[in-house]
Amino acid sequence: MTNQKDLGFWKLWNLSFGFFGVQIAYALQSSQVSRIFSTIGADPHDLSYFWILPPLMGLIVQPIVGAASDRTWTRLGRRLPYLVAGALVAIVVMCFLPNSGSLGLTVSQAIIFGLIMLMFLDTSINMAMQPFKMLVGDMVNERQKGLAYSIQSFLCNAGSVVGYIAPIVLAMFLSNTAPAGEVPATVTGAFYIGAAILLLCVIYTLAKVKEMNPAEYAAFHGINENAPGKEEKDESMLRLLVKAPKVFWTVGLVQFFCWAAFLYMWTYSTDAIASHAYNAPSYQRITGVTIDGREYSDKYIFDGENPVIMDGSLVMAGVEIDGNFLTPSVVSINGDTIIASGAPVMANGIAKVNAHRGFFATAGDEIVVDGTPIVVKSGAETVSALQRVAPGTVLTMAHIAARDNSEGSYVLDQTTELPAVGTADEVTLNYVTVLNAASKQYQDAGDWNGVLLAIQAIAAVVWAAVLATFRRRKLAYSLSLLIGAAGFISVYFIHSPGWLSVSYALMGCAWAAMLAMPFTILTNALSGNHIGTYLGLFNCTI
Repeated sequence: MTNQKDLGFWKLWNLSFGFFGVQIAYALQSSQVSRIFSTIGADPHDLSYFWILPPLMGLIVQPIVGAASDRTWTRLGRRLPYLVAGALVAIVVMCFLPNSGSLGLTVSQAIIFGLIMLMFLDTSINMAMQPFKMLVGDMVNERQKGLAYSIQSFLCNAGSVVGYIAPIVLAMFLSNTAPAGEVPATVTGAFYIGAAILLLCVIYTLAKVKEMNPAEYAAFHGINENAPGKEEKDESMLRLLVKAPKVFWTVGLVQFFCWAAFLYMWTYSTDAIASHAYNAPSYQRITGVTIDGREYSDKYIFDGENPVIMDGSLVMAGVEIDGNFLTPSVVSINGDTIIASGAPVMANGIAKVNAHRGFFATAGDEIVVDGTPIVVKSGAETVSALQRVAPGTVLTMAHIAARDNSEGSYVLDQTTELPAVGTADEVTLNYVTVLNAASKQYQDAGDWNGVLLAIQAIAAVVWAAVLATFRRRKLAYSLSLLIGAAGFISVYFIHSPGWLSVSYALMGCAWAAMLAMPFTILTNALSGNHIGTYLGLFNCTI
């Protein structure tokens, strides 16, 4: 390494400035994607399944991008082409993902579409993010790498703050609620703004950063192109893993567990805050039926052509008032619309699986049937379509159900006939309790989750400055992770929205160390030949 000159501060700044825009996209993904899926109708208990595919794609894409960029030399550079490609895909996906529930798709179709968008978003963000880490390894000497990664950490956390608080800031100007199944304008607008900033950051990076040519790179890293062993540049990833320095494995193992904790937090934090700090209302979503002791799980169950369970809710058959069964279009109690023709059984705007057998109006309540006031003498009861299924009826379970509007009938695909019903009591419901994602409390919790993550990012910036005073990197790294662990544990005991900021600030200390320490330690232990490949493989632990 014969010619490792120091770079000026602004050159170090320019190398990482684009990370600001990339991190806004990543912050919106980590803080809002679970909220988006819950809002469009996904079961919150299944959120972890939606998050599996993106990291699986990262396991494949990151090593390929790292290895390919090691062998790439273009007029644009070796790392920048991958930054541009990843950022452009991310920009397009950010415009589509928050609109998954507004495209006229069924709930299942919207979830599948959103999952595909999430897969491309996570993959493209990682593709755009890794070149910045590689640029520091390529163009910064060992003396300045700590400073360079600290600058990158600052820009990363600054971008995180912008992404995290964007929805709650937009709530001052836009509606923070939306029709059931649709994402509020505050979230959609935040994604649009994030996409625009990312585009500007990419343009800035291309204008300000010029990568080394092959000869300059070889001189900077002390690589002798004519020395024996040049063929080692073409070694396979497996062989490179075998020859990896010990620090690659030790720091990678630590990073594996750290990122597992943060991914768990990102996946479930909105629902946890909504439930325990905002008391968001919940309802019981049907997962299927049990007939003669055997469970049949699906969101769509039909009695011939008539739906009895649609998208996890009972379908109304009518209302029984003082022993008389009626099939009205609309029933209201005390001014609230409770049930409507074709709608699931409702109570105060929230679907209730247990409402189909319990009285929901008693003597003295004001009940209006199709605009006509009714005097309730003893009580009123909603009657679900499932209750009206006659003995001997064969139920049909449809994995996909769609209404044919031209004929007013349902089209069933992938259907399965269930055993004939003996008596109505032999059919019981299976259900889970989930939060009402359309409620104001839930959407307010989603905004506050962004604020808490912003507090975490700000704390990370402050703690990063403290870390710079440590002479022993291992001590600084270990202490930071222990403080972060205390923050994670404290969440279990705190149920006040305000006091949760303390927990997230403690997590920010761990986050600051995770963003800089592992890459500084690793890149200082690597030669210049395979930095991209090793960083791609190293990031597989994430």
